[in-house]
Amino acid sequence: MTTHVPSETRSPWRELGPGIYVLRTAGFRTNVGLVVGSEQALVVDTGAGPLGAAEVYSHVRAVTGLPLVVVNTHAHADHFFGNDYFAAHGVEDFWATSRCSAVQAENGEGQRALVAAVEPAMAAGDGEHTRILAANRLVDGTPVDLDLGDVSVTLFHLGSGHTDHDLLVGAGNVLFTGDLVEEGSDPVFEDSFPVDWVRTLGKMAALEDLYDVFVPGHGEPVAVGDVTTQMNTMRSAIRVTRVAMDEASVDMTKAIPILPYGPEQSRALLVRLRTLAHWKWLTRRH
Repeated sequence: MTTHVPSETRSPWRELGPGIYVLRTAGFRTNVGLVVGSEQALVVDTGAGPLGAAEVYSHVRAVTGLPLVVVNTHAHADHFFGNDYFAAHGVEDFWATSRCSAVQAENGEGQRALVAAVEPAMAAGDGEHTRILAANRLVDGTPVDLDLGDVSVTLFHLGSGHTDHDLLVGAGNVLFTGDLVEEGSDPVFEDSFPVDWVRTLGKMAALEDLYDVFVPGHGEPVAVGDVTTQMNTMRSAIRVTRVAMDEASVDMTKAIPILPYGPEQSRALLVRLRTLAHWKWLTRRH
């Protein structure tokens, strides 16, 4: 097996368990995971474009020369825009939920501007390795177990939350959660499903007998207690926001100062809940 444990003095990888690593990318500070088996290695998320992906790939190759597979946790640019670079370097299998793959293909072009500050070529769609590359190996319904050789990785979807297609990656006692869990910053609600998100976090916390290290999409790895805290905080925020929505005579934005998040994500939560409520109202009308 062509792998070695990287030296802490010169490697950006943090070892979370035997053959299980995480590093934080520049720019968006996205957590990239690496799981090394005896026959293959698996990379969790690829960054925001070819510049970041090249750096991640270099760090991966400092650990292992094994064939690689990639998992995308969800279809936001900072998590999958590096796919084309990895494909150009021999990766053939890109795993995600079937819904994630569809959203990557449908909405990828529209996300290019989001990465302009750190990946100008990707934003412009100009240059090598700047294609929008959607996942081609799909998790749909039942969990998928990938055998990396002496190491098994489980890919599964617990429900909607940060998006409607978040994929979790379990390896040993470590669970890579994508942006379902955030550490050091507020959850991002723009295209989320907040009520479902609370339920999904509850299901995740119930897995504490299997996993005791939870790697968020951004920030430091956390324990199950932090997952539960995020769940309870979000539940309370939704309750406050719904009360404000029910008070038709009151400006809903007055709820923002008492929500547990900063102004930007408090407003995003309010807008998202109002949008989803409107969709439900339209459904009932029809």
